[in-house]
Amino acid sequence: MKAILDFLTLIDRRIIYSVLIFSIIIPLFLKPSLPIRPTQEVIDAYNAVESLKEGDVLLLSTDYGPSAYPELQPVYEVVLEQAFKKNVKVLLMTHWQFQGLIVGVNGIEKVAKKFNKKYGEDYLILGFKPGVAGVMVGLSEDFRNVFPNDYYGKPIDSYPIYKDIVGDDNVLNYKDIDLLFGFEAGATGDFWVQIVQARYGVKMAFSVTAVMAPGYFPYYQAKQVVGIVGGLKGAFDYESLAKKRGLASLIMVSQIPAHTIILLFILLGNIGFIIRRIIK
Repeated sequence: MKAILDFLTLIDRRIIYSVLIFSIIIPLFLKPSLPIRPTQEVIDAYNAVESLKEGDVLLLSTDYGPSAYPELQPVYEVVLEQAFKKNVKVLLMTHWQFQGLIVGVNGIEKVAKKFNKKYGEDYLILGFKPGVAGVMVGLSEDFRNVFPNDYYGKPIDSYPIYKDIVGDDNVLNYKDIDLLFGFEAGATGDFWVQIVQARYGVKMAFSVTAVMAPGYFPYYQAKQVVGIVGGLKGAFDYESLAKKRGLASLIMVSQIPAHTIILLFILLGNIGFIIRRIIK
């Protein structure tokens, strides 16, 4: 009995780490299929992008950095693929200097190359400007008030995409945006809802990190946002709806057995601890 209790309560950490490593690596090679049960808020976010028609305008805001890459980048790239397949015009901006630009620009250039989309005709990178609330209010009047030049320093109204989007007034603002999709690892999404949706009625959806997701559900329940993709599970669901096995799907097949093993070791340790106390 003592040997069993010692095993349960004093498992060598090297054994624990070794088991965890194999539980992560083996599924990456086997690539097992996982049951797909997308939640309604993810389905709604996916359908919001799917409902866009050729020539519609999608505004993307990449407000995250490398730390949130595994959770948000898979959704970001699938959304871009949906948009480019439908010949939707894409505008990209960020409230996160450097980090948001890095993930945003790299992602859109990667997907645009895949679909042979041309910069300035099919998509436009607006870039970054500091001051979240001021930027959002400024965009309501004219995007050129905030982004007179694009990411590369050229006037945004000099591109064909600008002329395709704007009406007779030659002004680009929220009235021209058919859907805003925010990718959020912080509080920027709250500003989007409380300022842009509340004041200007812009249709919007969000992909957020798992720790941020609970704070966004009241917006979804109040129908202030049309859909939410929460965390890695939401990203996996979104990829599944697009029939794609991407980064989120790859991580999920390793995360499930790893989490299961961690819980198993915790359970074994507690069982051994309880039995030891009873015996004493």
